[in-house]
Amino acid sequence: MKLPADPAENLATLIRCPSVTPAEGGALTALAAMLKPLGFSVERPIFSESGTADIENLYARLSGNGPHLMFAGHTDVVPAGDDSAWTLPPFSGEIRNGEMYGRGAVDMKGGIACFVAALARHIEKHGNPKGSVSLLITGDEEGPAINGTVKLLDWAASRGEGWDAAIVGEPTNPDALGDMIKIGRRGSLSGSVTVHGRQGHVAYPHLADNPVRGLMTLVDALIEPPFDAGTADFQPSNLEITSIDVGNPATNVIPAKATAIFNIRFNDAWTAETVQAEIHNRMDAASRRKKYRKGSREPIEYELVWRDGPSHVFLTRDEKLIETLSGSVKAITGRQPSLSTSGGTSDARFIKDFCPVVEFGLVGKTMHMVDERVAVADLETLTQIYSRFIEDWFG
Repeated sequence: MKLPADPAENLATLIRCPSVTPAEGGALTALAAMLKPLGFSVERPIFSESGTADIENLYARLSGNGPHLMFAGHTDVVPAGDDSAWTLPPFSGEIRNGEMYGRGAVDMKGGIACFVAALARHIEKHGNPKGSVSLLITGDEEGPAINGTVKLLDWAASRGEGWDAAIVGEPTNPDALGDMIKIGRRGSLSGSVTVHGRQGHVAYPHLADNPVRGLMTLVDALIEPPFDAGTADFQPSNLEITSIDVGNPATNVIPAKATAIFNIRFNDAWTAETVQAEIHNRMDAASRRKKYRKGSREPIEYELVWRDGPSHVFLTRDEKLIETLSGSVKAITGRQPSLSTSGGTSDARFIKDFCPVVEFGLVGKTMHMVDERVAVADLETLTQIYSRFIEDWFG
């Protein structure tokens, strides 16, 4: 029986499955078909929650005596957008000029395809690893992330599963394969602040109460001064205003309310609780310091709502995991990867509560773009890195 040792073939098969969140699209079925000849047991639990789509996930395990390595990722992808804007069809997996085109090529079906190929090569050459390997794959990473990895981890742990280390195959490299390993992530917290006023005609402002003035004061306090200057392991915390809305299309009407939405990415100088307290303190101080409108001495009245649950900051310090992966990257590429905590969030934020976790995958330049694509040579190189890591980590 032919084993799935060619990463390009594996990836083309996965790309041809239109698994746009929340659709499974055949991607998990294709992945299961690759893993079963390698000796994996495969389960595909479906999780549900009111107000969200049901999500099918995959947990595959190759059991052995020794440490347990998890590879985590997702087969769901973002929409392709306008198909006609693509050089090659977005779900074709076709190759042109040495690059394979397709939605999910780098984010992150490519990482999955390479890890499966690496396992197949290891088994062909050495037999099963001296321990256990599991793949924890969700169909909900690009969506709300409610019925995916977080529930899959709890489901597996409730069945007695435990892991010694994990790699998430997200595209971590900014320019060339071997540039960067992610060893942590900043926390993320979103909220909205609303100021209520009194609607009226712009020609008669004394009869109205414009909430935009108060909101601008509060927004200024959110942005300045900076939250910090960064820490030894993390870049500075950063808050961005992502939307300001008054729900008012007219130019001659003072609106009744004004709302700003914001997101802060915070480093390890903060916890979710302390950064929430800081934001409260900033807005309370600003509301008392600034006048709501000309002639008024009343503080700005505002409503602050936190959106969803926060993602907590984390930093992995597992020397065996980090040094083995760094050594594998350098041995194959000749590059010493930087150890970074930059960028957004990933499902590593859930895995870190169960075992040490790092992220390493392909070059991410084209992720989520029209003409998402990956160099076929990079697929081979990443497979060799994963193969070397599996061999060295299991010893």
